Amino acid sequence: MLGKSTLAATLAWWVAHDLIGATSPAFAPFSAVLIMNATVYRSVWQALRYTVAVATGVAVQATLGFLIGPEMFVFPLVAVIALAIGQWPALGEQRAQVATAAFFAFSTYSAASATGDQAAQLAQIVLLVLIGCGLGLAVNLCIAPPLRYRGAEQGIQVLGGEVEALLDDMAKGLREQDVTADRTQVWITAGERAQRSVSQARVGLTTAEDSLPFNPRRLLPAHRGYLTFTRYRQVIVSMERAVYQLASLNRSLNQWQETENNYSYAPFLTAYADFLASLRDAAHVLSVLNTDTLSEGAEEACRLAKAAQDKLQDVLTAAHEGGLPLADRTRPYGVLVVEATRLMEEFQHTCDALQTTADN
Repeated sequence: MLGKSTLAATLAWWVAHDLIGATSPAFAPFSAVLIMNATVYRSVWQALRYTVAVATGVAVQATLGFLIGPEMFVFPLVAVIALAIGQWPALGEQRAQVATAAFFAFSTYSAASATGDQAAQLAQIVLLVLIGCGLGLAVNLCIAPPLRYRGAEQGIQVLGGEVEALLDDMAKGLREQDVTADRTQVWITAGERAQRSVSQARVGLTTAEDSLPFNPRRLLPAHRGYLTFTRYRQVIVSMERAVYQLASLNRSLNQWQETENNYSYAPFLTAYADFLASLRDAAHVLSVLNTDTLSEGAEEACRLAKAAQDKLQDVLTAAHEGGLPLADRTRPYGVLVVEATRLMEEFQHTCDALQTTADN
């Protein structure tokens, strides 16, 4: 990106300064760098929005300038109108450029003496922006246009690793019957990290999807297997719900009370630990997800999901045989059983999504 931005800016400066002899040639390289993005698709959108924003700002100044003149009292009118138009959401990140362009246009218009020169200078601003955007897009398109499909994969890997580590520590804690407030607070903090990983995985997926449109490299045989991310999105959605269920589970465990010693909960906690350990193994598959070996990974995930289903049944059996008060809302057991069932559903959805992806 650094090299491409430098090349685009240099070309834009050469065209604006040496070929055209523009009065303000810096507009061209500035535009070329501004619209340069990690994906061609986003560069196109930035170029369109930036061009519209600049053209609108120049149009505001041109209209008021030719109707009223370059008087000082015109500047507040230019400012308020440009700033108001800059609130238009359709311009996205380029909304501020409406006012910026209007201010530069006012300066250029005021410096020109003749009406013809004023019109030419304002038109030149738009021309320089078009030159800069065009060269920026050309460089980004022709020189190694990025395909970010690995970003979707890596986002899921990081998320799977966070969930795996959390489940592993929870399994160890429950097996040791360590459900103190300090230990469960550690799990809550780890769950918050997992939630941030969900957001990062979504960003990686969005970037991967945006890297495909207008990108000629997607037509190459080596990349034709990475042209859809629907199933990856389903995996992230399922894991997001699983992370939410883990957060709820940890909040329930955080409210654990010493009076729970009145019940025979040790076998229940052991069974629950075994269940979480089986989910940990399934999460490990996500942490090493590789598109090239997706079929094998999906098969392993489904096998582990089946094992987790058996462990969930052991949890239910332990709760029943221990006579735990599942219906007592002041006790955590009923919530733990419900959360375990929901966790299993989300992990099963994740494995099904992986399997469908592999089949496709």
